[in-house]
Amino acid sequence: MLEIPESLTIAAQLNETVKGLEIRRVEAAHTKHSFAWYTGEPDFYAETMEGKRLGEAAGWGSYVEIGVGDYRFAVGDGTNLRYYAPGEKLPPRYQTRIELEDGSSLVCTVQMYGSMFLIDPETYDNFYYQVAREKPMPGTDGFDYAYFRELREQASGTLSMKAFLATEQRIPGLGNGVLQDILLRAGLHPKKKMGTVPESRWRQVYEALTDTLQKMTASGGRNTEKDLFGRPGRYPVMLSKNTLGKGCPYCGTIIQKASYLGGTVYFCPGCQEM
Repeated sequence: MLEIPESLTIAAQLNETVKGLEIRRVEAAHTKHSFAWYTGEPDFYAETMEGKRLGEAAGWGSYVEIGVGDYRFAVGDGTNLRYYAPGEKLPPRYQTRIELEDGSSLVCTVQMYGSMFLIDPETYDNFYYQVAREKPMPGTDGFDYAYFRELREQASGTLSMKAFLATEQRIPGLGNGVLQDILLRAGLHPKKKMGTVPESRWRQVYEALTDTLQKMTASGGRNTEKDLFGRPGRYPVMLSKNTLGKGCPYCGTIIQKASYLGGTVYFCPGCQEM
């Protein structure tokens, strides 16, 4: 799933690989999918995009967008965006394909759900997209400790650490996936209530958050997710389904899991304070 490390990685790869290329042909809604979402009718994509050149790509939270004239082609969480070199075999089923002048293609596929929007950023009023563009991302100047403290002060002390960090779009693109390693490094359980974390520990939480996301991004994303070319990221995730039942990298205690707030959390009973 697209979270901050993957959106930034894929945007950088798009700029290195396809920026400036002319769009030859566009197919939208190629394979029917009940939970694949588009902007308007499929013909709108071809009419608007064909003959245009791809502009600058950017990652915003859990969105990747690329300029197409006055519009932006934006894919959201749940959509897999892949580059296929000229002559490379395409998957038999896909939702959207952008064929470029050199014969290469950008292909979007959706498994559970996903969006592929063609939008005017000046008028598009989707809450999730707008908040992702407007709020500062970790690692930028705007996301300093004062800003993080302000987020904390605006939240209820009865919220759990997972609820604070990964819900309500407080930090767009920080989801359940990257959350696990952040809280392991901070030494806090996902269910721990914010109000029980002493003031002296919050700087540690901030540093765990910003440093973990920086390391994930610098490594081309997590090894549980794939980049523009279908390659796993190089950041070895410490807490995930792949490490369940193995020893914690810090203390050796067996990693466990639990269902919580609509997803699965992984944790070390030895390191993460409840």
